[in-house]
Amino acid sequence: MPGIDESLLEAMRLPGARGASLVDWISGLALGAVGEAPGGDWEATAAETAELGRHVAESGSLAAGGTAAGGAEPVKEPPVEDLIATTGDAYHLLRFVSTPFDSTVFLHLWLDRNDGNLALARIRLAEMADRLVLG
Repeated sequence: MPGIDESLLEAMRLPGARGASLVDWISGLALGAVGEAPGGDWEATAAETAELGRHVAESGSLAAGGTAAGGAEPVKEPPVEDLIATTGDAYHLLRFVSTPFDSTVFLHLWLDRNDGNLALARIRLAEMADRLVLG
């Protein structure tokens, strides 16, 4: 089971990957980062993407029902799996990490639009998030 550094290095092996980080959307801090930072500063990027992630994670209108299968227990997962923001030359993929406790982190992948494969990146980032060991 890979930790933060191993997961981020794995993300950088995806075609078109320019940078990757693990961000706490409550504090706005990057818990780890590799590669280039959009705008040249990982801390600023983490704070800005955390704002976006926080708005989505706390959005009641995007929640998938609010309870687990069967309706008995509250959901411990964010209301969405991932977010995709596109620019003229890049994709920003934010994948929320689910944990047995209340997780407040997401993986952020900065992907070159010409060289990257968004569908493959979504699949691989989901696999990485499922295997990620935090602690």
